Amino acid sequence: MRKLFLAIPLIALTSPLHAQDSDLPLAQIDIPRIVLPPGVEPFTNVAEGRAVGHIYRIVNYDDGPQGIGAVISLAPDITAQVRAAQRLRLQGRTVLVKDNIETRELPTTAGSLALEANDTGRDAPLIARMRANGGVVMGKTNLSEWANFRSSESSSGWSAVGGITRNPYATDRNSCGSSSGSGAAVAAGFSWAAIGTETDGSITCPASLNGVVGFKPSVGLVSQTHIVPISASQDTAGPMARSVADAALLLTAIAGPDYGEIGDGDPAYDFTAGLTEASLDGVRIGVLRGRYGGYEPLGAVYEQALTDLRAAGAVLIDVTYDGDPAMGRDEYTVLLYEFREGIDAYLQGSPADIPVRSLQDVIDFNIAHADTELRWFGQDILELALQTTDRDAYEAARANSFRLAGPEGIDAMLAQHGVAFLIAPTRGPAWVTDLVNGDNFRGGIGVGSLAAIAGYPHLTVPMGHIEGLPVGLSFIGAKWDDHAILQAGSAYERERSFAIPQPRLAPWEPLVPAASN
Repeated sequence: MRKLFLAIPLIALTSPLHAQDSDLPLAQIDIPRIVLPPGVEPFTNVAEGRAVGHIYRIVNYDDGPQGIGAVISLAPDITAQVRAAQRLRLQGRTVLVKDNIETRELPTTAGSLALEANDTGRDAPLIARMRANGGVVMGKTNLSEWANFRSSESSSGWSAVGGITRNPYATDRNSCGSSSGSGAAVAAGFSWAAIGTETDGSITCPASLNGVVGFKPSVGLVSQTHIVPISASQDTAGPMARSVADAALLLTAIAGPDYGEIGDGDPAYDFTAGLTEASLDGVRIGVLRGRYGGYEPLGAVYEQALTDLRAAGAVLIDVTYDGDPAMGRDEYTVLLYEFREGIDAYLQGSPADIPVRSLQDVIDFNIAHADTELRWFGQDILELALQTTDRDAYEAARANSFRLAGPEGIDAMLAQHGVAFLIAPTRGPAWVTDLVNGDNFRGGIGVGSLAAIAGYPHLTVPMGHIEGLPVGLSFIGAKWDDHAILQAGSAYERERSFAIPQPRLAPWEPLVPAASN
């Protein structure tokens, strides 16, 4: 089902890497050193060379039975975009876009065969802003179908359109969802950065498992228009990149309101300001100690991160969070209700010739195409959403879940302990992908749902690994504290002592123990 659009006027796609590159980890290959065949004109600049190099990686490492499976489609005009954008802020940097966000040149499928023809010919406002700031839409990334809001027994990273996305650090393991392709693509070096979307964990989880930086902004900072929705109150797009600085640069390019004139590339925000000078000296940080799921290897990596923070001068304050089960229960009601309303509105508003115009149509389509759509798991969440129509119950659930996550959750912990932000492990290491039995991950790790439900910023930064499998450190703050959270993450990134491994692009193997003296 995967479809790569390779009828692209590019050069050197089949040329070999320079001999000295062959033994380098993928993420360390210097892309402009791709050797051109005789008679081919050289790249006119580094930006074009890097774009072609990214496509080379995708063609050679993404497709096929053992490929990463991160990219669904490539734009037909990548080098033309690069040439047109080089003098703007992002200077023609390549960005892969999760395939629930509309771009004018490619269909937007949300991973579903029902939307294969959803070619709207329009850019989501965040994409228009990115282009105006010099970003290049390289293509679309795979995702958990319908942003992982289809089945309670799903395998994250699978869609009927794109198949399964594999983790570049261990290709037999999961890349998490729903922004699986975006996280894996950045880790594998398929683009400079990527854009994901999150309702609850869908940027931060794949970023953590794939060893990259992921930032879920405050809800409302980035436009939600022309994105296939789950929840109007929790959805947001956000950047995924190899560094906090790159994530901040991309966020600067895409942030802005839903409507209003798209300027000439002069952003209303600059989230890169002060990142290189940011310091944690004297900063009070709330440390959620018990949020590592009782998994001692993760606890050990977390303790090393705390040691690094102390060395940077931070003042660490222990914070306890027990949680209230009512928060998650009510969040689910909210998501079911808002999904039904949001999907109906989106499908009815699409200008494309698509066979579905309502959630009921989607359910019926899946039944009619059960051999492909329902091959591995069902659609119980879609069916439950269709029945969730009680508006009074929805409004009560939204009020309660927000209260528990925001005012009585994050806000209360920040105020009670006098801390600037909260930290915790983001997730555990990647689990083995199992299409038959579905996801199998450790619970009790992190507090990302608090930020998701409240609509507050959440940044994850790689903090180390467990047997070669990356794990991330979360930074969570109050609403609109996005810039401060990015500064804190950048300061930690500079102080981190734990070496982050390169992706192996092979099945997992245990690390070779260090030789004893």
